Amino acid sequence: MSSTFSGDETAPFFGFLGAAAALVFSCMGAAYGTAKSGVGVASMGVMRPELVMKSIVPVVMAGVLGIYGLIIALIISTGINPKAKSYYLFDGYAHLSSGLACGLAGLSAGMAIGIVGDAGVSRFGKFVEIQFDKHGRI
Repeated sequence: MSSTFSGDETAPFFGFLGAAAALVFSCMGAAYGTAKSGVGVASMGVMRPELVMKSIVPVVMAGVLGIYGLIIALIISTGINPKAKSYYLFDGYAHLSSGLACGLAGLSAGMAIGIVGDAGVSRFGKFVEIQFDKHGRI
């Protein structure tokens, strides 16, 4: 009984690993960005409660990153069906690399949104505090 191993039996593993990487890394970036910019929104709520809704934009932007990773993971995982059509190692590696590209881009974008969102929101509150008095006059 001779069995030839072509390597294509392991191809779905790499494809699903790419889907998992897209989802996990994007959600890690979304969580970090939301947490870090949420600290800035909380400090804005202490300093200037009337400006909290204007400061919520970085939190929303960071939350969208997780949805991007979910969409890419769904696209990758629906493309993996070795029973319907041949799924080669090339396809597995292509899905792995695309999942890593999406996931790591989401992770770095989440870190950037978190850092810039926290700094921008806290500076925005201090700028408004300096420019206007309690009656809204300069």
